[in-house]
Amino acid sequence: MRSRKPPSERRAEIVREAAGVALADGLERITLRAVAERLGVRPGLITHYFPVAEDLVIAAFVQAVADERDALVPEHGAPLERLARMVEHVESAEGRDIARLWLNARHLCRFTPALAVALVEQEALDRARLLELIEAGVSTGEFRANPFDACIRIFVAVDGYGAYVNDVGAFEHDAYTRFVTDATEWALGLDPGQLRAAIAELPPR
Repeated sequence: MRSRKPPSERRAEIVREAAGVALADGLERITLRAVAERLGVRPGLITHYFPVAEDLVIAAFVQAVADERDALVPEHGAPLERLARMVEHVESAEGRDIARLWLNARHLCRFTPALAVALVEQEALDRARLLELIEAGVSTGEFRANPFDACIRIFVAVDGYGAYVNDVGAFEHDAYTRFVTDATEWALGLDPGQLRAAIAELPPR
């Protein structure tokens, strides 16, 4: 006989599966039936935990973004190395799924006020993490910038880079593929080429 999972564990499982749908196919593809099929359960079970499908969509977005946060802005290490790891991830193929999700969420939040609130909350958490990193770098003399101004400029660069994630075909010009690197270097007062060199020296993940 199949054991029944505790409610908290089952809910977390549902949200994780929905986050997987969001990253792979978009927030619009999250339906009670789609998540139920991935879990091998009846749609009624999903409805028990999420009577309103919109709530599952928002929970999935929050889960995916929260999972990505540690990869985007590592919590440990020297400031320049942490920053290099962040920028490397943003500009990598692996960073495209989360960039696509943010673009998707920014569009949908125009029509879904609760998603807009969740988006703002997640932006604030990302900003706090990056701000802490920049402040650490300023305190050690690695960065020469106003921390908050630099934080905003870097995220604008990340969002601008991600705006092209759905384009058909590859555009491999260096001015685009390394745009976040160059903009971050400028925002933090680093020497030209310093961040590129730091990224090149990163050990494999």
